[in-house]
Amino acid sequence: MGGSDSCESWRNMSNLQSFLHKTTPFVPSQSLPKSSIRESSHWQALGKDTVDCFSLRELWDQYYESSAYGLGVPVRLPTGETAVQYYVPYLSAIQIYTSKSTTALRNVGEDSESDSWSDDSESEKQSKSWDATSEESLSEPDGSWPARDRLGHLYFQYVEYCPPYGRVPLMEKVTELAQTYPGLTSFKSEDLSPASWMSVSWYPIYHIPFRRNVKDLSACFLTYHTISSSFQDNMPGDLEKEGCCNIGGKNGKGSTEAVNRIPLPPFGLATYKAQGDLLVKS
Repeated sequence: MGGSDSCESWRNMSNLQSFLHKTTPFVPSQSLPKSSIRESSHWQALGKDTVDCFSLRELWDQYYESSAYGLGVPVRLPTGETAVQYYVPYLSAIQIYTSKSTTALRNVGEDSESDSWSDDSESEKQSKSWDATSEESLSEPDGSWPARDRLGHLYFQYVEYCPPYGRVPLMEKVTELAQTYPGLTSFKSEDLSPASWMSVSWYPIYHIPFRRNVKDLSACFLTYHTISSSFQDNMPGDLEKEGCCNIGGKNGKGSTEAVNRIPLPPFGLATYKAQGDLLVKS
C-alpha cells in the first residue's frame, strides 16, 4: 500500500484518522449510464444519470503492495517525533450479494471456469449448500418488500477463524478463494448489491524508527468496507479529492495516477490492544 510522501493532509489528522485514511482503497473506476445497469438500478443513488463502477480485481490490486511489504502509516508520538508503523492486511470476512442468481452468474461469462465449480471439495459443497439455504430463507412473512429484493442473491461468504499466525495476507487469500469462486475477481461493482461488504484485519509488524514501550503501536484494527458504488454520494469531499494518502496499488503509486478513482472508506472499525490515547491525539 503506502501513499505518497508529499501528502501533508495527515498533519491535521489524529493518528486514528490518519490510519483510516491510509487504509481506504481508492479503486480505478469508470462512469456508466444508469440506464445501462438495469439489474441493479433500484440500488443506485437518486438524482444521478451516471454511476461510478469498478472491478473487484482492481479492488484487490489495491492490497497487492501492502500484502507483500506492509502498509506504512505515519504516527505522531507523544515526544513530537513521527514514526511509520507498518501493518499487514488479512481478509477477516466477506459477503457478496449479486443482482442475479448464482445459477445465472455461473452461466454468464464464466464458461472457462466451469471446472472450478465442478471440482469442489465436500466441505466447499456444504458451504455452497448452506449459502443457498440462507438465500432461500430471506423472506418477509408480512408480505412486505422481500429481503432478496433488498439484499440480492448471496453468491459467497467467508469468515476467517484461523489465529493471526496461521493466516496468509489478503491478496494471497483472495487468489486462493477465487480458484473456487471466480466471481471474486471477475465481478464488477454494478453486479453487486449494497449489502456486499468485507472486513480487513490489520496487524502491526514493525515501526521505523524503533521505539520501546510506546502504547498503541501494538494495536490491531478491523476495518469494514462496502463493496459497492451505491454509497458514493455519501463520501466526504476530502476523500474524493485526496488520493495521495491512500493505500498503494499493484504499481505502488497509490492514486496519484491520472485516472478516475472511487474511495471505499471504512464504515465500521474495531480495535484490539489500543491501550493509550495515542490514536486520538492530533
